[in-house]
Amino acid sequence: MKHDYGIYLVTDPAQCGTCGVVDTVREAVAGGVRTVQIRAKTMTAAALLEQIVAVADAVAGQATILVNDRVDAYLAARVQGAAVQGVHIGQDDLPAAAVRAMIGPDAILGLTANTPAHLDAAHALASGTVDYFGVGAIRATATKPDHPDALGADGFAALARTTELPCVAIGGIQATDVAALRAGGASGVAVVSAICAADEPQRAARELTTQWQGEQP
Repeated sequence: MKHDYGIYLVTDPAQCGTCGVVDTVREAVAGGVRTVQIRAKTMTAAALLEQIVAVADAVAGQATILVNDRVDAYLAARVQGAAVQGVHIGQDDLPAAAVRAMIGPDAILGLTANTPAHLDAAHALASGTVDYFGVGAIRATATKPDHPDALGADGFAALARTTELPCVAIGGIQATDVAALRAGGASGVAVVSAICAADEPQRAARELTTQWQGEQP
């Protein structure tokens, strides 16, 4: 049985606005978010480390915390005793095998994989190198202007069927997309704007969680 990553929040400091990343994450987890990826492309290493530790302290073990791209920041957070569980890397980041060697066998390693070729390359790696794939974009999204062509729910399902590893859908996802993505094999759905830009992050997270669980609002 594939791991259930559930509603998966990817943070965006700009979209979190005055609420801030830490409080947005706290509210989102209270609303049912199970996985949080801390992403801050332009933040200094020192500021990112501070944010990772603060988020981990705020969540206090209630959700899985991952760090986007920055293996160094993840390792530094672990040195400081922060409860962070792994990293997520893209196709242009350090090679997955090298990252696995750096973070050890017990950490979670996610890899962006948007095409059959990406999946084939990952499948050629040693077993246990990658724990899950981030697959998208499901819809066009302003948070990542250079995203590949939108897959839609059907395109996502087609890719998910080609791998035994869990696939987390990402890219412009709204609450109305969640049920179809889960039916298509998603082991989680990752969102940015749907929670970070919401007036009430906890309420937005709860709506997404309700859809993920197949419940009526």
